[in-house]
Amino acid sequence: MTISNREGGRGKGEGGVIAPLPPLAASSPVVSEGILTEAGSFPFTAIMPDWPAPQRVRSLSTTRLGGFSQGAYTGFNLGLHVGDDPLAVAANRAQLGALIGSSPRWLEQVHGTTVVDAALLSPDAPPPQADAAFARQPGVPCAVMTADCLPVLFCDEAGSVVAAAHAGWRGLLDGVLEATLAAMQVPGDSLLAWLGPAIGPQAFEVGEEVRAAFIATDQRAAAAFIPASPGKWLADIYQLARHRLAGQGVERIYGGTFCTVSDAGRFYSYRREGQTGRMASVVWLE
Repeated sequence: MTISNREGGRGKGEGGVIAPLPPLAASSPVVSEGILTEAGSFPFTAIMPDWPAPQRVRSLSTTRLGGFSQGAYTGFNLGLHVGDDPLAVAANRAQLGALIGSSPRWLEQVHGTTVVDAALLSPDAPPPQADAAFARQPGVPCAVMTADCLPVLFCDEAGSVVAAAHAGWRGLLDGVLEATLAAMQVPGDSLLAWLGPAIGPQAFEVGEEVRAAFIATDQRAAAAFIPASPGKWLADIYQLARHRLAGQGVERIYGGTFCTVSDAGRFYSYRREGQTGRMASVVWLE
């Protein structure tokens, strides 16, 4: 296994150390945000969030590296809905579940604001239409899939509840983060949030209608847009999310430094490729 303690580390041994960490399902040390690669039993690469979460809170965000998918989905695709070979996706999902120690509770994401209790979901049942999930019980992984949209992971400082939210611009605008915080039922100032890999501010071009919609709900959102071309703007989805979270009293916000579009080696990107796979950001309680 190779762990890179630099967020930008890409290869074995680059900026990191080689350490035989056990599967995350077992008690294992907290790994700083970087790259965890297991080439043996768990052949894929994941980002380990750098946030001061309580010890019993575990989290990771997969990349496209490793895995069994081929062609347009080459790598560790976890999306069954994108046209990939279902057997390859099942093998990838099995590897992720083996590392975590439990199958993630998947969602049928629809760019909405519905939040579900992950403990009520069966790994073997069809996923519900929702864009966020929370859990208070140990061993129930909350997961969201993305390929440019923003995954946001949450926990409270007591380690009593975790959540994962899928925040594309529509869901972000309509309040998926606020809905997730409401479902967690803890004060905003007790929460930590981690912003996972999403489209970066130099790649996220949107129309005037998107900018106007955000500004109509929060004037501070204007700072997250810069002119690109006539009628077009570059949007910073990370900054938009921070504004929304700050409005709910969440001040401890981490991550938000990736760009799925520009980093083709590590990330799937729907905007870059169209036909492509999906990554997963997962959080759970031990």
